[in-house]
Amino acid sequence: MFRFAHPELLWLLALLPLLVVLFMVAMQLRRRRLARFGTLSTLEELMPDVSNGRVVLKFLLFLSSLFFLILAAARPQFGSKLLEEKSEGVEMMLVVDVSNSMLAEDFAPNRLERTKYAINKLFEGMKQDRVGLVVFAGEPKVQLPITSDYRMAKAFARKIDPSLVSVQGTAVGKALEQALLSFSGETVDAEHPHSRVIILITDGENHEDDAIAVAERAAEMGIRIYTIGIGTPEGAPISIGGDFIRDEQGEMVVSKLNEEMLQQLADMTGGLYVRSTLQSIGLEEIVESIEAMEKTSLSTVRFEEYNEQYPLLVAIALVLLLVELLLLDRRNPLLAHLNIFRLK
Repeated sequence: MFRFAHPELLWLLALLPLLVVLFMVAMQLRRRRLARFGTLSTLEELMPDVSNGRVVLKFLLFLSSLFFLILAAARPQFGSKLLEEKSEGVEMMLVVDVSNSMLAEDFAPNRLERTKYAINKLFEGMKQDRVGLVVFAGEPKVQLPITSDYRMAKAFARKIDPSLVSVQGTAVGKALEQALLSFSGETVDAEHPHSRVIILITDGENHEDDAIAVAERAAEMGIRIYTIGIGTPEGAPISIGGDFIRDEQGEMVVSKLNEEMLQQLADMTGGLYVRSTLQSIGLEEIVESIEAMEKTSLSTVRFEEYNEQYPLLVAIALVLLLVELLLLDRRNPLLAHLNIFRLK
């Protein structure tokens, strides 16, 4: 396999034809200036040491060295090899509520946007742990399978939106069940089963299923559930497109934080419940608790390492530059007798 690590630098090769044009213009101007003093054939006899061929050769050497330097800067890479790297950490499934109630604006700009900001900050600080992402409303959806690629995780987190789930509602139990199924197989039979955690971020308004029963199963599997309640007990109206949601009686719907269920989910599994504040969503406190957990050895991380080819290109460029510097633009009188083309 062949690739350039920085292919955008190859655009610099467009400078080479420009340099050729400038050189040809400069040579033409040089001939015109010499023509003021007489015919070129006569001037060549008066200046036997001057060599236009050497000037052209020096330019070609310089141009070639520049060509190889640009290729070296783009870092051509051949082939690849797999390296093995082991790590210890936990597998963390983030379960994020994307129901319409998360659009309430008691947290500016709204609950969901504040959650996405906090998740992004969480991913920036992660090192050895693996992370996955489940979004849910009336139905759950695996937004991101378990991975250690935090760059990809941040990209998926930025796309969290209520439109990802077609069925509205708040089915916390179904979301937790989906998270239980989303862990990788290697931690299921690990020596340290508590290396798997679920972080549930929701306002706690569960209207559709029995989340407590799922939490009991999680506790039996050794999986801890950490819960974050985002919102206020007083609640806030829900605005979509500038219009507030109203019920069948025309009353404005107010989304309130349900802390009782979230506290119960955390207590049953040995996790922790945190209520969000305007200063902090609560992920920092939960991560501190997770850091104290017993870690397990995660599977080997495989990544490709390409064989760099730029040192050879740099060496070629330096040799060409050295020859160009040593080559005089005039004939060497000491070697004049070696000119086999001189007429006798």
